[in-house]
Amino acid sequence: MRTSDTVAIEQTEDMESEYAILVNANTGVVVGERNADVIMNPASMTKVMTVLVAAEQIENLDDETTISQEAVDYSYAHDCSNVGYEVGETVKVRDLFYGTILPSGADAAYELAMYTAGSQEAFVDLMNGKLAELGLADSAHFTNCVGLYDENHYCTVYDMAMILKAAMENDWCREVLSAHIYEIPASELHPDGIVLSNWFLRRIEDKDTQGEVLGAKTGYVDQSGFCCASCQKSNDGTPYICVTGKAHSNWRCIKDHVTIYTTYGRVSESSSEASE
Repeated sequence: MRTSDTVAIEQTEDMESEYAILVNANTGVVVGERNADVIMNPASMTKVMTVLVAAEQIENLDDETTISQEAVDYSYAHDCSNVGYEVGETVKVRDLFYGTILPSGADAAYELAMYTAGSQEAFVDLMNGKLAELGLADSAHFTNCVGLYDENHYCTVYDMAMILKAAMENDWCREVLSAHIYEIPASELHPDGIVLSNWFLRRIEDKDTQGEVLGAKTGYVDQSGFCCASCQKSNDGTPYICVTGKAHSNWRCIKDHVTIYTTYGRVSESSSEASE
């Protein structure tokens, strides 16, 4: 929702991303934006929707499932980031959620989709149904659960902000998206276990964002550059959602999010104080 107070986010040496938006997560009001309604490929930010849809469908997170040849082949055939699961490995469903978000594992995301709906195709139907439920179907459409480029796989940064807002309102999704590190226990195939890390959260935590960044998911494909969706709780307690796209590096995404939170979040706080 835009208001008369919504400001333009300027592209400067401190904010490079071509697409950007900052949303007050309490009210849904757009605080600032730049090309926020331009269609883009969300890349691996797609996985925020993947875990949201799965979380709403799955009842037992401690259920176990077996990693399929299909999931591993899909991840490697498309040169995706992966957790490193082996075909035939037995894993807990909760670990698939962390594997989908922290290392952006396509093997985990694909297996999670198959566990949830029986096939990626059926799961994608659930994803698009969720877009309709959120009122985003006019500008967003997904064709896969991992964020591979497809001309029919798209959304805007505004759409992704609303998806992340919904995910952060889901208790389980918020826990996964907020994890800096997660350790998958040792198993026969992985005697030392597997340590998963959310690169963005671990790299931004020592930056001054005038608050605390609580959750994040990055993404990259050539067509959308480096992009990221994050959620921050500002020093005054206001929660914000920031989404950016078309930056030249992951580090640039971090700098852009810091700039947006400190520059435009502060503008929002000042406006709120002035109206009291």
